[in-house]
Amino acid sequence: MQKKATDKRLTGVVVPVGALRSKHGMGVGEFSDLAVFANLCKRMKLGLIQLLPVNDTGYESSPYSSLTAFGLHPLYLRIEDLEEFKTADNSIKKRIKEAKNKFDKETRFSHYKVLKEKLEICRALYDANSKEIAKSAAGGSLAKWIEQNSWVKQYAVYRRLKEVNEGKSWKEWQEYHTVSGADIESLWKDKALLEDHLFWVWLQTALDTQFSKAAKAIAEAGIVLEGDLPILMNEDSCDIWAYPDLFNQNLSAGAPPDMYSPDGQNWGFPIYNWEAHEKDNYSWWRRRLAAAGKYYQAYRIDHVLGFFRIWACSRNDHSAALGRYVPYTPITAGDLKKLNYDKSRFRWVTQPHIPTSEIWDALRGNWGKDFTEAEITAAANKIFSKALDRVDSEELWLFKKKIKGEKDIEALDLHPAAHSYLMKEWHDRIFIEYDKRKFFPVWNFRNSKAYNSFSADEKKELEAFLEKRRIKSEKAWEAQGKKLLSVLAESSGMLPCAEDLGAVPACVPKVLTKLKILGLRVVRWHRDWGREGQPYVPFEEYPQLSVCTPAVHDSSTVREWWEKEANQGQFSGFIGVPSLPKVYNPGTAKTILSKTATARSRFRVFQIQDLLHLSNKWYAADPASERINVPGTLNEFNWTYRLPAVIEEITKDKDLIREVRELSKVKPAKKKTL
Repeated sequence: MQKKATDKRLTGVVVPVGALRSKHGMGVGEFSDLAVFANLCKRMKLGLIQLLPVNDTGYESSPYSSLTAFGLHPLYLRIEDLEEFKTADNSIKKRIKEAKNKFDKETRFSHYKVLKEKLEICRALYDANSKEIAKSAAGGSLAKWIEQNSWVKQYAVYRRLKEVNEGKSWKEWQEYHTVSGADIESLWKDKALLEDHLFWVWLQTALDTQFSKAAKAIAEAGIVLEGDLPILMNEDSCDIWAYPDLFNQNLSAGAPPDMYSPDGQNWGFPIYNWEAHEKDNYSWWRRRLAAAGKYYQAYRIDHVLGFFRIWACSRNDHSAALGRYVPYTPITAGDLKKLNYDKSRFRWVTQPHIPTSEIWDALRGNWGKDFTEAEITAAANKIFSKALDRVDSEELWLFKKKIKGEKDIEALDLHPAAHSYLMKEWHDRIFIEYDKRKFFPVWNFRNSKAYNSFSADEKKELEAFLEKRRIKSEKAWEAQGKKLLSVLAESSGMLPCAEDLGAVPACVPKVLTKLKILGLRVVRWHRDWGREGQPYVPFEEYPQLSVCTPAVHDSSTVREWWEKEANQGQFSGFIGVPSLPKVYNPGTAKTILSKTATARSRFRVFQIQDLLHLSNKWYAADPASERINVPGTLNEFNWTYRLPAVIEEITKDKDLIREVRELSKVKPAKKKTL
């Protein structure tokens, strides 16, 4: 199925592979389950299945934290479909049966436990067949597969070394911390290591076989399969280890502060060295798309804004509050001089200034009656001596020059309350100097002491200057985004769909439209934020080159949103159905999803949980338990959602199938004419 198959207006479903349940799985969804799921989708008249990323993330449950841009996750392997399983001894068969009995009862799956069990069983199965597998690698079908998938050499060497180093990041390895292509090739050819390397190759070829078979079944059902390509790579990944020149590891990608994350988001992933990619004709990206194209007809570009400009954080910081855009036309010392900032004013806008009295007030306010005045005095003196330097003879203090970021403040031997106060003060400035005499305006600079000390005219002058610099930088963002996305668009027959959420510059929709890349419209967030009341954008105004959805993997489900987050009156008025019940039920689901389906977008996609709510059989007691991920939290809950029943059981729900069929028939809303 080629790109033209995605030209139709389609209704689809989003599901993580791990969420699928079938009679044959081992406590987690597997690639082979996709064929069974496709049959259900075909009966529902759905035309698209969208997956979350399926690359190997090791024991990290987030699918957006890949160890490899190419290798598939062993978690999704069906062991019983392996050729080697046919001759497996009873002990392996017994262990699989016991694992199924243990894991299939769980409401959510344990990423770590299931993966560990699967890898141990696979290792036993491999050991029993290692001689035959080695022969195949020497001149049989496995040798041909390796030749066609050369990335697997680096992956296998990396995986073996990671195992030898007890799962530690490659940055903590004693040996092969830094390698060349020749080093990797030498390790690959080492006969003493061949057996360990081939284990990982054998797993990948099996995963490729099973996923390819499932993708073929989906295509034969007349359904488009859409994948998800995370823009960034985990710092501890095979690709950054093997191709360090393609990444800038001195900076960490993230997102600027917003109403949900006041200190921004620091994801910890290195940013790309686009100049190095260009010199290599973007071969890494081209190979990545070719690998994905074996399975998908469309793909989601995660955080497409990062191709235009990325929010980059210092490795000295935990938060992203003092991040900056890359690229960005820098503000120089000369620019500040033109604003008539003398030496004193220059320091005032580029460094935090802390009044003595404020330090005392902060300590007394935090500690109150729990500490004596002598203890507070001792704590204050510790702050003065370890963290700050006095400005001449003034009652004003600056951070010591040795302090370069939040991690340096954290390392100081101070009371937690003092740490918290100093962290807040560290962010208090208008400009951050990220390179010698190069500056970027701090995201929340309008809250700084410096900015609020300015007169109205001074503020106006500064704002005008920053706006000119933003406009100049946006031209660079547009040029970079157009160049990079053009490479992606021309390198594959897959249809690109962009995740363009967040603070979107005007150049982004312009470039996406020109390249015919679909943008993303999340109903609850697609509003006219500049107008009074922040009204929802009418469905007839959604662009055809877009994907419309009422919820995403990082948000609550439509049910939880409706019951706990939504302004029900406003949304009911927006869709023209004022009598919607406050408690979510199949009728409410039908109304909201059907109205969403009228969007003029090319694709209208719904999370599997939201579709299941069209039937009263599949409601969890707590709607929060149906979420896939809660951003900003690290726990065993995230990314481990499972269907409430096996696919075969859900397929028997005639009411559900009928309602989804009706949903897929919904016509687009007509544009209103004046």
